[in-house]
Amino acid sequence: MLKRKSRRKVRRKSIGLFLVVLVWSLGMGWLLAFASNAYSAVLTAEIGTVDVVPAKYQIGQELYLENCSTCHIALPPAVLPSQTWKNLLQDSQHYGATLKPLVDPGRILVWRYISTFSRPQKKDERTPYRVNSSRYFKALHPQVKLPRPVKIGSCVACHPGASKYNFRRLSSEWDNPKE
Repeated sequence: MLKRKSRRKVRRKSIGLFLVVLVWSLGMGWLLAFASNAYSAVLTAEIGTVDVVPAKYQIGQELYLENCSTCHIALPPAVLPSQTWKNLLQDSQHYGATLKPLVDPGRILVWRYISTFSRPQKKDERTPYRVNSSRYFKALHPQVKLPRPVKIGSCVACHPGASKYNFRRLSSEWDNPKE
């Protein structure tokens, strides 16, 4: 009889311990899921760009936006190859306008940002200076009929947040494509 009571106590303790571990595990899982969802919602709401920009490149991104988005919508670096961006940063002639070139250290910070988030150019590829000539831009916009010539301001038709450097959100036409 004493052994039965002892066995019952051991079973109760085992079941109790199992329940505590189970409840604790479920609670921690829900907490982690909630925290990661909240964190990703904050990132998505704040980022807007295609890539997450680490802190060491954020000043370069800000300088890029300050200098480029005053005249036109600033494009994400990924739509043109690094060589195009390098040439654009070095040349004061910019699509028919003469610009005051960036000076160091700002130019270096912008170049670090752009070169990190742009793509390499193939050896046999001509350096594109128009987005509709860029294979990267075409790859990012498959089956999209682009106007000729493509005007950077026309990005807003599909990317309503483009003027705020948010290319993630698409217009409702692209959210619910007609078949």
